[in-house]
Amino acid sequence: MTLKKENPDSEGAYHFDNFFNISDDFICIAGFDGYFKRINPAVSKLLGFTDEELYARPVISFVYEADRKNTMETREQIYNNKPLLNFENRYLTKSGEIVWLSWTSMPLDSEKLVYAIAKNITHKKRVEEERNLLLANLTQINKELTVLSHKTSHDLKSPINNMLSVFSLIDVSKINDPETLELINILKLTSENLKQTLNDSIDELVENENVNTQIEDVNLKESLDEVLVSINSLVRDSKAIIDVDFSAFENITFNNSYIKSIFLNLLTNSIKYAKRDHAPVIKIQSRRINGINQLTFSDEGQGFDMDKVRDKIFGLYEKFHSNSDSNGIGLYLVYNHITSLGGRIAVESKINEGATFTISFKY
Repeated sequence: MTLKKENPDSEGAYHFDNFFNISDDFICIAGFDGYFKRINPAVSKLLGFTDEELYARPVISFVYEADRKNTMETREQIYNNKPLLNFENRYLTKSGEIVWLSWTSMPLDSEKLVYAIAKNITHKKRVEEERNLLLANLTQINKELTVLSHKTSHDLKSPINNMLSVFSLIDVSKINDPETLELINILKLTSENLKQTLNDSIDELVENENVNTQIEDVNLKESLDEVLVSINSLVRDSKAIIDVDFSAFENITFNNSYIKSIFLNLLTNSIKYAKRDHAPVIKIQSRRINGINQLTFSDEGQGFDMDKVRDKIFGLYEKFHSNSDSNGIGLYLVYNHITSLGGRIAVESKINEGATFTISFKY
């Protein structure tokens, strides 16, 4: 069958041809014999074949081999006068690249023709693949973190209970030195807070193991204050200077346990990795950039060589300093707390010039 074009002198045909030729979508007419009868320039442009090559071969020969069976079965439905809406399949370009197309096809049985339009959805499919891969990775990470949390919680329960038992045996009435009494009270309070945090973590693990992470309105100052109380001795002994500015925003929609864990790990890291013979200087600030809520956490410590560690900085068990107390888990937890709730974290750092962590929240 030869498909005749309308008289090009007619105004309607002129507009049709113009629309046909400039469209970025595939616009094509195929016969029931399985061959293209007319195609617009977008077809040859994307697939890389000449018009002559596209007309000379059956349409099915351009379909990616893994999708041919499903495509042929679907084509039979069209031949039975059933319109096709949003059918997706893959085509193979002349250079061997795979492209995804979404088809809407209408049969005209009286002419034994199929009129079809297809959109190139390759980018959308790649984004979906990346998202699915990310979700799979996050699922695996969450499983690993759950196991790690259970193990850590179990291993810490006994020593904490033993520590609290020791405090119950101390007769403070016989201690006259105020400094010693203050130290005992701080240690006891820290141990009790640690036990409570541990119990809360265990309860949350049991309650949320098979449900989504709870999102709530979190007050940054209150969460930070709780963390500072729990590491009061560390802050005091290090003579750390902590400058806090939550004037841009003080509340954020996030998970409260996660935000406290982020504060805890970034604070303790800044203190542990301060420059020798220098008191840690830490600045925590909220800010709003282009409508996005951000939290910046800066220090003046040892910093990182970003050219060497950029791709590893948030990896599990990755260590970048010789500190014997380092276990390579803190930044891994920080990263996963943030990204699991749709946020992002970036790092700027230089050796001996400190580091700045910028957290961008989703909400």
